[in-house]
Amino acid sequence: MKKIAVFCSASQDIDPKYNKVARDFVRAACLCGYGIVSGGTVKGTMGCISDEIRRCGGYHLGVIPRFMEEYIYPHLSETIWTDTMAQRKTIMREGTSAVVALPGGVGTLDELVETIALVHLNKYSGKVILLNHDGFYEIFRDLLRHYVDVGMMTEATFSKVMFAQTSEEIIDMLECE
Repeated sequence: MKKIAVFCSASQDIDPKYNKVARDFVRAACLCGYGIVSGGTVKGTMGCISDEIRRCGGYHLGVIPRFMEEYIYPHLSETIWTDTMAQRKTIMREGTSAVVALPGGVGTLDELVETIALVHLNKYSGKVILLNHDGFYEIFRDLLRHYVDVGMMTEATFSKVMFAQTSEEIIDMLECE
């Protein structure tokens, strides 16, 4: 099965438009036959995509640190427990053909930056796609471009970070068959 790691917000306080576009994306990904790997909790956007995967009958692997056990989504297809957040990130990427970063907070940013570093080091070969809904990731794109301009990142690495405006664009980038 093709799998996608999805990094997203656990906040309950975000604009509902981000949860709507997240649901649209996971629905389309499930219909394309992708399994979803996520943080596996009921919180924020993670909970919204969990509900949508369940509605679609899709495969959902939750990777959860033991200290977050109280937040586990009860209807995961499969669960992997970790001891640390670092282990969680590593396991979430394993065997995936892409990482998709939905609008999220510092946890999402941490996951995303580590993934880009791994791409640069040739330790992650999947696609890296950011859902830039309503320009959410514009400042981040500008920062990455600045890193290229001052020699802190190669153009080759920058070119591997893809920005989609809509969930449909993400599906196109995944080359859904």
